[in-house]
Amino acid sequence: MLIGVPKEIKNHEYRIGLTPGSVREYVAHGHSVMVEHDGGAAIGFTNEDYELAGATIVADPAEIFAKADMIIKVKEPQPNECVQLREGQILYTYLHLAPDPTQTELLAKAGVSAIAYETVTDRNGGLPLLAPMSEVAGRMSIQAGAHNLEKANGGSGVLLGGVPGVEPGKVLIIGGGNVGTQAAKMAVGLGAEVTILDRSLPRLRQLDDIFAGRVKTVYSTVDAVDKFSREADVVVGAVLIPGAAAPKLLSRENLKNMKPGSVVVDVAIDQGGCFETSRATTHQDPTYVIDDIVHYCVANMPGGVARTSTIALNNATLPFGIALANHGLKAMENNEHLRNGLNMHKGKITYKAVHDDLGEKLGLDYQDPLEAIRS
Repeated sequence: MLIGVPKEIKNHEYRIGLTPGSVREYVAHGHSVMVEHDGGAAIGFTNEDYELAGATIVADPAEIFAKADMIIKVKEPQPNECVQLREGQILYTYLHLAPDPTQTELLAKAGVSAIAYETVTDRNGGLPLLAPMSEVAGRMSIQAGAHNLEKANGGSGVLLGGVPGVEPGKVLIIGGGNVGTQAAKMAVGLGAEVTILDRSLPRLRQLDDIFAGRVKTVYSTVDAVDKFSREADVVVGAVLIPGAAAPKLLSRENLKNMKPGSVVVDVAIDQGGCFETSRATTHQDPTYVIDDIVHYCVANMPGGVARTSTIALNNATLPFGIALANHGLKAMENNEHLRNGLNMHKGKITYKAVHDDLGEKLGLDYQDPLEAIRS
């Protein structure tokens, strides 16, 4: 199979779909790889590194889209990339379709078979290709919150960890999954006072054991969100419904009751955000203020630490990518976990949560992914 790796073009996105080490793995399995010129240069992966690994360096990304059997990216294709995709081609990347009708419609028109990293599963019900970026984003959320609490950045001037004689800042984390756990680890490490809200009692028990009483674990209700957001210096939105739009858990009314200069960090912004006042921002212009509350809603947070993120992501995506390269779409026939990643195929939506959010609005039909593959 011919694998194509274009350079990412989203604002301040320096990650790349394959590292030189991953390219070498594809080549060892008998595949050919094209990488766009300087695709990984910003994070220390040179053209020479890719050539030594066995890749061909291509100057024009249009050549990659035109020739490759499978396109491997990091972020969702931008509109000018979507129109270059075609039926019979595999797209393997993060998609986050539910809050993005434009991309969904363009991928349907292209007829491409689109596999979303964020909906591939494992035998434990986890999301193994989302997990490494969730870990990065969770840890970065506290860095972002602490930085934007500084007065010069619009915050209240609170040091999250405090100092002797001064109480620490308070962090509220809504969602106790992978993102929330990593955020809590960073916040606890800084010395902040941390509260985690979640609706799973088993998960709250796990978190209580993990942190041995160093965080408050509270069952999430409307009342709990209101109460603890009023006291918080930083609120991290860390909720996830796989493949679907994120629920809005922090309302505009909650915001009005928060302390001026507090910071909200919406890690769920890729799925539309879990705060009513959230809108996607970029690393170039990461924050805005509503009702005296600083909002950090960068839609590709892990791109800020692009080298670490690229390596971590490749560790997770490589085995599934090799399977797709070796067997094409048939790789999903006997692997339900990889099959769960198929979101679009020949103009139809093949992931139920995406169809529930967008199918009727866009007039797109749903097809069971197994039926789609066999057809």
